Amino acid sequence: MTTQNKGGPTLDRLHVLSERGSREYVYPADVHGRWTRLKPWVFAALIAIYVALPLIRVGGRPAVFIDIAARHFYLFGRTFNAQDFYLVFFFLTALGFALIVLAALLGRLWCGWACPQTVFLEGVFRRIERWIEGSAAERQKLARAPWTLNKLLRKGGKHALYLLVSFLLAHVLLSYFVSLPGLLRMMSGSPQLHLTEFVWAVAITAILYLNFFWFREQLCLVICPYGRLQSAMQDPDTVVIGYDRKRGEPRGKRDEPGAGDCVDCRRCVAVCPTAIDIRNGAQLECVGCAACIDACDEIMVKLGRPQGLVRYDSERGLAGEPRRWFRPRLFVYLLAGAVGLAVATTVWLRQVPFEANLVHGIAAPFVLDADQVRNHFLVHLVNKGPAPVTLELAPLAEPPLQVIVPQPRVELEALGSLQLPIIISVPRAAYRPGLTVRLRVREPESGSTRELTIPVSGPSRRATSQPVGGGLP
Repeated sequence: MTTQNKGGPTLDRLHVLSERGSREYVYPADVHGRWTRLKPWVFAALIAIYVALPLIRVGGRPAVFIDIAARHFYLFGRTFNAQDFYLVFFFLTALGFALIVLAALLGRLWCGWACPQTVFLEGVFRRIERWIEGSAAERQKLARAPWTLNKLLRKGGKHALYLLVSFLLAHVLLSYFVSLPGLLRMMSGSPQLHLTEFVWAVAITAILYLNFFWFREQLCLVICPYGRLQSAMQDPDTVVIGYDRKRGEPRGKRDEPGAGDCVDCRRCVAVCPTAIDIRNGAQLECVGCAACIDACDEIMVKLGRPQGLVRYDSERGLAGEPRRWFRPRLFVYLLAGAVGLAVATTVWLRQVPFEANLVHGIAAPFVLDADQVRNHFLVHLVNKGPAPVTLELAPLAEPPLQVIVPQPRVELEALGSLQLPIIISVPRAAYRPGLTVRLRVREPESGSTRELTIPVSGPSRRATSQPVGGGLP
């Protein structure tokens, strides 16, 4: 958060703020180099994945479809219902520790290369801005210029495209929750018929538009917690973008005797999307975009000096010390992440095609009917597959227990559910505490079986022979 002006005092403020605390809009200059050439391919691949997931169908369903209204979730051919929501904990745990391991190893590589904020800002919106308004100097000149027809057309065209892209991105996001066919059907009808979805689409479009045309780097500097955690997750062996002070200092002109390789051209500052000076060391505002590396390498090539004055390296590496890859803290991060991933994967692979749960009836726990003790239960059956399924119910009980299953064979539609009554009868003289009945639920096609243990309730031996509960439920 600290910046040092050339020949001036050190100021404890964000680089994107003026001395009075107002926002300084950033106009990063264009840069060319190996990392800059690689980024469009990475961004294009990530955007293609984002757009394609609701389009690609796996097992007759979208690859990713989170149907909140029906509480059904489709992920790469597997189906889940609300009872499987606990899996989100293990998934997020594994993802969280993966990001922590990535931060411990490679610093803010995620922020500079794969974060959606970076991908869409640098890969889409800044490209539109450069295409319409020109280079950084031209954009600054246009911003300061009075309003003319040319400025109105350029600014209007840019913001129209911003709105269009925000509209498209918002609807792609919405398709994750309503499916693409459902989204197209909603868009072809009146907004009043799907008011909730319409409001969400408008709100997301507005948020994306405001974020990418105005808020921009402030999201990374002010809101995102991941950047705040970097100092806790990194150590001297973490690979970050850094400046080789031993080689670059003291700064001076090209032919100045005793000067280092840095000629203080400030090209690294001009291309930075958060306007920092990487030569001041590790800073909160650095998002690891590698623009300063390419900018510095360009200057070094022109000066006939080795590249890498600004490069990916650790603090130890920049100081000329050997770098360690394996560290105890990294082992702890990997172990915690592996546990979460292993649990999530195991549960994922062992997912059963149906669920069978026991539910007590709404009447009394038991009734006495003459010399019989009767229990009433409900079996809740849930088909967790994307296709209809047939389930067979078979009681496992020995006389004098009698189990009545009114519907021993049921058919459930995809992700459908049904409650079936189960009636258990036992002579009062044969009843004893701890008596149980087993009910086997089987899916013939896959051979999956679930056995339920049903506890039988009844009167204590001191109870009178008067009926309890008023008869059969």
